[in-house]
Amino acid sequence: MSLSSSLNAGVAGLAANSTKLSAISDNIANSGTYGYRRAETDFHSMVTGSGTGGGKYSAGGVTATTSRLITEGGSLVSTSSPTDLAVSGGGFLPVVSATEINAKVTNPTMMLTTTGSFLPDSKGYLVSDTGLTLMGWPATSDGTIPDYPRTSSDSLEPVRISTTELVGSPTTSLQLGVNLPAIDTEADAAGTPHTMSVEYFGNLGFSETLDISFTPTVPAAGSPASNEWTMVITDSASGGATIGEYVLTFDDSRTDGGGLATVTTVSGGAYDPLTGDAILNVAGGPLELNIGAIGGTGGLTQLGYDFSPLQINKDGSPVGTMTSVEIDENGMVHAYFSTGITKTIAQVPLVDMANPNGMATLDYGTYLPTAASGSFYMWDAGSGPTGEIISYAREASATDVAKELTDLIQTQRAYSSSAKIIQTVDEMLQETTNIKR
Repeated sequence: MSLSSSLNAGVAGLAANSTKLSAISDNIANSGTYGYRRAETDFHSMVTGSGTGGGKYSAGGVTATTSRLITEGGSLVSTSSPTDLAVSGGGFLPVVSATEINAKVTNPTMMLTTTGSFLPDSKGYLVSDTGLTLMGWPATSDGTIPDYPRTSSDSLEPVRISTTELVGSPTTSLQLGVNLPAIDTEADAAGTPHTMSVEYFGNLGFSETLDISFTPTVPAAGSPASNEWTMVITDSASGGATIGEYVLTFDDSRTDGGGLATVTTVSGGAYDPLTGDAILNVAGGPLELNIGAIGGTGGLTQLGYDFSPLQINKDGSPVGTMTSVEIDENGMVHAYFSTGITKTIAQVPLVDMANPNGMATLDYGTYLPTAASGSFYMWDAGSGPTGEIISYAREASATDVAKELTDLIQTQRAYSSSAKIIQTVDEMLQETTNIKR
């Protein structure tokens, strides 16, 4: 009977608009929630069939489906914390429950989020106030990120900030930029050696010294300048023992005057004329010394009247503590130490998949990949289809309050109209009942 189908259609309208009202209420309630992605309700007609003649028609009604618009994010809001993170563009931050980390679960469930305010907990792990632990790939001791699998979360580990640990870095390379006075290699020169000391750091963070002397070769009276020097290097950590001796000659031609012409190894590591390197065996292990390549620029030169140590570059640092940490746009976690050095300790990837809107929605603005979302891939932030990781920022709610209030008015009117259908059908059925009176 068409009156009965009209009644059912009115009831379906009430149910559908109630569903939409729930989604609108959720959106408005989370208008101030960081990282919230709004829910949207769509209506779909239900057709039960219509007659071919005689004006007969049976109302099918309406049904509602609600989906989460995960790919539609909000604007970014600046903050004062370097570990407040947001994603600008595509991709999601990998997180896991701090409860699973504390329980030492072997393979914790990877969840995804677009923003979070992470702070170190008692163990140094970066954890949000909702109990989400930031995950990343750990760096090696030299600060490089190995080639981890990109389609599995097994290689991810909690990002840990060790502010209470002491860290030192041994010196492994040293570059000298020194000018030797050309006048000291002439026949009437005094032949006085020039010396310099260079600090380096051992494996245990101790400060050690390389003492380097440059002794000119003085020719006999009336002979031309020798342009030759003997460089001797001693190591304080080895009790002052000589670890390298080299005979240096310099070019005096019009085009290349002052540059290295030849280097002869007397003792110590062999000199490479192409790179300008020689490997010295200090007490703690090998140290790469660069004095300049043959025919190249920089390194050791012989010009003019003055002995001038122009440039000394070396790596390594004394023992220090971590003072701060920052995460750059590519997801690299950089630790800053009291000694002035910076070290990469981890990399936070961005996770992407074919259909992000197909992920399951969980509490606290997190999502879980499903079969509907497709398999995920972990990208370096700023590459592929992903955006960048922005520190000192949070993502605001994607709710447009003005639009939600407009939808609220429309939903209220539609709900009232559906209720009116039920009231009208009730009155018509009452008239049918009155026929018997």
